[in-house]
Amino acid sequence: MRPYLRKFVLLSLLLVFANTAFSHDTHGDLRHWEIASPDPDRIFLTFYGNPATSRAVTWRTDTSVAKAEVQIAKSTANPRFSGDALVVPAQTETVDLTRYSGNNQGSVNYHSAILDALDADTLYAYRVGDGDMRWSEWIQFRTAHTQYAPVSLVYFGDAQNGILSHWSRVMRMAYQKAPEAAFAIHAGDLINTAHKDLEWAEWFKAGGWIHAQWTGVPVLGNHEFSPIAKNGKRTVSLHWRPQFTLPVEAGLPDDLSETVYSFDYQQVRVIVLNSIMNPEAQTKYLEEKLRQPGAKWKILTCHYSIFSPAKGRDFPYARKAWKPLLDKYGVDLVLQGHDHTYARGQVPVKTVNGGYLDRFQTLYVTSVSGTKMYEISPSQLKSYASQGYRPIKTAEQKQFFQVINIEGDKLTYTAYTADGEKYDQAVITKDFETGKKTLE
Repeated sequence: MRPYLRKFVLLSLLLVFANTAFSHDTHGDLRHWEIASPDPDRIFLTFYGNPATSRAVTWRTDTSVAKAEVQIAKSTANPRFSGDALVVPAQTETVDLTRYSGNNQGSVNYHSAILDALDADTLYAYRVGDGDMRWSEWIQFRTAHTQYAPVSLVYFGDAQNGILSHWSRVMRMAYQKAPEAAFAIHAGDLINTAHKDLEWAEWFKAGGWIHAQWTGVPVLGNHEFSPIAKNGKRTVSLHWRPQFTLPVEAGLPDDLSETVYSFDYQQVRVIVLNSIMNPEAQTKYLEEKLRQPGAKWKILTCHYSIFSPAKGRDFPYARKAWKPLLDKYGVDLVLQGHDHTYARGQVPVKTVNGGYLDRFQTLYVTSVSGTKMYEISPSQLKSYASQGYRPIKTAEQKQFFQVINIEGDKLTYTAYTADGEKYDQAVITKDFETGKKTLE
């Protein structure tokens, strides 16, 4: 071998060894998609303000990226649209993952930006990066109409277990069934161990670019709320607020910040409650949001099931304090998780003297999208009869996702299994003048 070639080979081997040793010493047995780098990953789009004119986006890098930004432009068929992109500076927050002993990675940076002053019903393309060489791909989303218009959304019960191996197929099948969905509700227990970065890595990898294109609506579950240190105080996942940029609602305690929020999407009002922490402090907020005018449809989502279908599960406060408000203000649909089964039930219209009319009022759904499964308790479901609840369709040992289509005077709810088969469907028809509803 020629001398200069020998030196080149030796240098190459040394570099390979050095890089391998560095990787091992720094990150242990982490896989490449877990490790933060200067390239953006874990990109997630959320509502922040009016869905017709704004969004928020959040992403992760390593700590070498201290300056970050978003470029956004109206999308066109001509790829030169990028020449018209506006620059939106991002805020950066450093998170020390080693606060939780189960993490092998050190500090990472989360970047977030509010995209506002957008035009309604317009397709936008955006990318995130460092403003120089490290960029994501261009990702597209459409803003909402300013008036009532057809809309589709997707809803997932607990992902929690088998996230990358099994939940990923649910996400992809949901995208096949509803590619034009405006947003996706994740009804709590997105992961199993609140502060464990590996599980969040799996959740983001399982959703991939879909998380960045569908606007996400994350709901806090009990598995996103646990002590960071042994025998410590339970706290919201150290990932939650850095990686999800969510509205901060006035008048709520600080501990509920970015876990209780609402938005109106084309006169469909979605209210997100935190059933894990301080439910009493949310009751006044719930009533304020329900009585505000301007919504043709009202959807509530929280993690704990108000009418729990699984044995040993119970959320009595919600039945005592929240359900009367759902009855009073005619909530149409309640989307929940936690019980790792499937149950669709309904409640009729309640009269002023406490009785019930033979007329539909609210559809209650509990569902699961991950691999952890429980058994239905028929006796428990029957015990709710005094509050008007009637179970209609149940299932065990199945992964589900749900697609909800709203158009005209109809809300069509469809439950699909992970293999894309339709399992259940219900259609609510509503007279917007009288509020009277029928269920098919």
